[in-house]
Amino acid sequence: MNRLFGRGKPKEPPPPITDCIASVDSRADSIEKKIARLDAELKKHKDQLKKMREGPAKNAVKQKALRLLKQRKMYEQQSDNLRQQAFNMEQANYAHQTLKDTHSTVEAMRSGVKEMQKEFKKINIDEIDDIQDNMADMLEQADEVQDALGRSYGTTDIDEDDLEAELDALGDEMAEQLDDDSYLDDVVRAPSAPDKEPGADSVRNKDGVLVDEFGLPQIPHS
Repeated sequence: MNRLFGRGKPKEPPPPITDCIASVDSRADSIEKKIARLDAELKKHKDQLKKMREGPAKNAVKQKALRLLKQRKMYEQQSDNLRQQAFNMEQANYAHQTLKDTHSTVEAMRSGVKEMQKEFKKINIDEIDDIQDNMADMLEQADEVQDALGRSYGTTDIDEDDLEAELDALGDEMAEQLDDDSYLDDVVRAPSAPDKEPGADSVRNKDGVLVDEFGLPQIPHS
């Protein structure tokens, strides 16, 4: 049968909707350029009519302006139709893309749920509870070991009142010791060594006090 009538041509796929939108927008842009040129001519004729007197010439210009205005109205209608077509296709394309994205999202969620179910099958909740209990027991035993290692031996219980009394007594002993050490101040205040050899006349120490040959202050003669 194909040999007699030939094989039919394969049906070509429709153009992408984005190409159709771009084509319609291009046609609308071309029409709007024509409308802009008509506006310029209409303005020119309108200015010309203001300067002309009534008569056949003015009527001719007026008729030409009316024809241009009629063309402008037709172009405006065509442009509006094309813009509406482009808008409708954009809405359809948006809805189509939204459905595709929704389908992809649903498939991704379905795949994610399956993977989660596989992983959950590998987990035993009872086993996790047992591990937590064992861990708590081990930590408690570790604390007991530390307490045992830090235990003190050979110590007796001491009353806190006794400790406070001993602390007060220790303070008194330290004060008495400081009083006993006051003799050191006398040593610090002792006469300085003589700055001349023993036996010399008018020997004075560094403080200017007369001293004998042993460096002791001389007793004044009465």
